[in-house]
Amino acid sequence: MPLIVMCGYPCSGKTRRAHELREYFTKNTERQVHIVGDEDQGIDKNSVYADSQKEKNLRGSLRAEVERKVNRGDIVILDSLNYIKGYRYELFCLIKHTQTPHCLMYCLTSADVSTEWNKGREADSQYTQEILDALIQRFEAPDSRNRWDSPLFTIQQDDSLPFEAICDALFKRKAPPPNQSTQSQPLSSTNFLYELDKVTQDVLMAVLESQKTSVPGDLISIPGATEKIEFTRSLNMVELRKLRRQFISYTKMHPTENIGQIANMFVQYLNKSMH
Repeated sequence: MPLIVMCGYPCSGKTRRAHELREYFTKNTERQVHIVGDEDQGIDKNSVYADSQKEKNLRGSLRAEVERKVNRGDIVILDSLNYIKGYRYELFCLIKHTQTPHCLMYCLTSADVSTEWNKGREADSQYTQEILDALIQRFEAPDSRNRWDSPLFTIQQDDSLPFEAICDALFKRKAPPPNQSTQSQPLSSTNFLYELDKVTQDVLMAVLESQKTSVPGDLISIPGATEKIEFTRSLNMVELRKLRRQFISYTKMHPTENIGQIANMFVQYLNKSMH
């Protein structure tokens, strides 16, 4: 199923637009339309988005549900914040694997408008102002220059949806090609060992520097990685060096096929070790 990824601030009209899309496709095509979103998960939004681990679990559940439904036939709409660039990249990798097109629907609003719309919701559906502000601050806007954010449709609150252009993106465009397999780097490869040492050291220094201004719950961007550090507590140099040595030892025994993924792998390793 072609995938439509909704994206935007909390209370920016994503769910309304998702239902407009479903209504259009139901009336004008013979394809089934599935909406996958936070509402289906039975969550307390304020509790989930205040806890980085709960939020990570939610993203994992949504991604798994999309993966179960996506194929080359009908349409899946992912109605969630999808505000993390690295997560949108994961979804892009998913559709590359299943060989189906996708597009991104960015519901663009100001922080003031989102706050106003949030206050207009039923009390049990509202975000607390603290959570709303935090999510807006953490939001990573899509950029059409990134292949995982393209094709990008930016929709403001009074815009009509460009249904014809969306159909072209989903049904007339070729799916992105799958990743080409590459040969494993042998342990004797000087380049592989050099990159392993250099990249892990760069990640280490970036974490140390970012910890100075981070608080638990922050997502720390790491140069060269699409994954982010889910900051839960500070790690001193001794702990970080120990984790780096462990990661290097493991990676030497299990060389990656793609040197460019070393940074992401190390970030994932650190995230697991910090929880």
